[in-house]
Amino acid sequence: MRPFDAGGTFRLNPDDVPRRAVRGAGATLLSSVSGLAIQVISTMILARLLVPADFGLIGMVSLFSLLLVNCGPNGFTEAILQVDEIDHFLASNLFWVNIGVGFLLTIGFAAAGTLLARFYGDPRVTRVAVGMSVTILISSTSVQHVALLKRAMRFSVVSANDVVARLVSTAVSISLGWAGWGYWALVAGSIALSLSTSIGAWSLCRWVPGRPRRGVGTRPMVRFAMHTYGRFTANYFANNTDNLLVGWRFGATSLGFYKKAYDLFNLPLSMSTASLTNVAVSALSRFRGNLVKYRQHLLGVLSVVAFVGMGLSADLTLVGKDLIRLLLGPGWESAGRIFTLFGPGIGIMILYQIHGWINLSIGRADRWFRWGLIEAAVTVLLLITGLRWGPEGIAVAWTTSYFVLIAPAFWYAGRPIQFGFAPVLATIWKYLVASLLAGCASAGIAKAILSTVSASSAKGALIRMVTTTLLFVVLYLTAVILLHGGYAPLNQFTRLLREMLPSGVFRKPSLEAAASCLPDPNGELAP
Repeated sequence: MRPFDAGGTFRLNPDDVPRRAVRGAGATLLSSVSGLAIQVISTMILARLLVPADFGLIGMVSLFSLLLVNCGPNGFTEAILQVDEIDHFLASNLFWVNIGVGFLLTIGFAAAGTLLARFYGDPRVTRVAVGMSVTILISSTSVQHVALLKRAMRFSVVSANDVVARLVSTAVSISLGWAGWGYWALVAGSIALSLSTSIGAWSLCRWVPGRPRRGVGTRPMVRFAMHTYGRFTANYFANNTDNLLVGWRFGATSLGFYKKAYDLFNLPLSMSTASLTNVAVSALSRFRGNLVKYRQHLLGVLSVVAFVGMGLSADLTLVGKDLIRLLLGPGWESAGRIFTLFGPGIGIMILYQIHGWINLSIGRADRWFRWGLIEAAVTVLLLITGLRWGPEGIAVAWTTSYFVLIAPAFWYAGRPIQFGFAPVLATIWKYLVASLLAGCASAGIAKAILSTVSASSAKGALIRMVTTTLLFVVLYLTAVILLHGGYAPLNQFTRLLREMLPSGVFRKPSLEAAASCLPDPNGELAP
């Protein structure tokens, strides 16, 4: 793709936006599923080649390196997506700003390795920090190229590039782990991921930045990016204080157990709302001039996300221990116990992230940043409170934080457009009740019929997982249908899936599939 014409103006046909948005959502979700498959296979193999302390050591360093790696992607990407107009000259200025920041952060993080080693009391941290610092500079070279592809709604090629990069990274880590490189296999895999992503982005977006210029609107874009990254930073520290506390208080081995449980907890988020953020912001920002349509599309998406998220949350809570046993093998039972405490919060966590779509799509990154400071303060306070009960207490604190924050988050984000939490609650409560009823019933039935099946073997874990999941799916769908008085939620979900497929181009070329079953003022779904 060549994003700019001969005069430097960005090329995009507005009439293609709805169709590309739905197709982009499908491509992004397909990429997430592929990424899940790659991650599962990688985890199953690497968990048997490496020891928990190797994962814990990388977790100690990546806690800080990932924050710096995301300095460009979380900030400049959203700025490019939401701005009304962008040209070659503005994009070039942003490119050089991003490269300069990436270079300084790379040097600074490599130099800070000794401080991290002293904090953790492990000299290996110094060498790992130097290796991981390379990913910061490499990642900064492709931020604008990826953002321009997303602005052009080319989510299919972006998703394909992500999958290829993950495959390369996984192949490198497994090969070196097999060769006995230990934690260096994970470092090399991280570098390979950044390098592969950058090479692919430059190949897909045929754009060469020009020389920096003055007076092309760079300062407001940088200000927006700073607010967005400030929000990301606050959220990042809140999301990673747990790793810091567990690693500092209980050591690398406990952190290895905890990190694997948390990664599985966070996986549904990265597959759903997090992976769709750029698609949603790019599409919803086009509707901010028509608040009626904006609310309709937003509530339609909330309904679909709640339907999937609440069901997934209850099911993973039920099968969490068996899933960890099957994926990681023997010796990881502690991770399984921790994950079952994360499980009840998965659905609420996925829904919670959508409040960020509102802030970004209406151009209020400043409000998102301010809310991020409140979110960070509440979350950190809960995590510190849970520390006395070990990693399990931290997991409970995480789950609690999302239930505490979701209502005020939507209320604050929706104030500029008069969109509070009431319509959100009217949309999601029946799915929450259905998941609770189906989960309790499935747990009781599964306990009775699977009492003789051993959970200590991989075969027994698989039998328990499949049986429990099938029971839950049947009961959950039945409860959803009964509570809604019909098949409207299922029809809504299947219509959206069809729209995401390539054949959906010949059906409704819009986002109406996501908003076709909306709550009326009484909270009922229209048929």
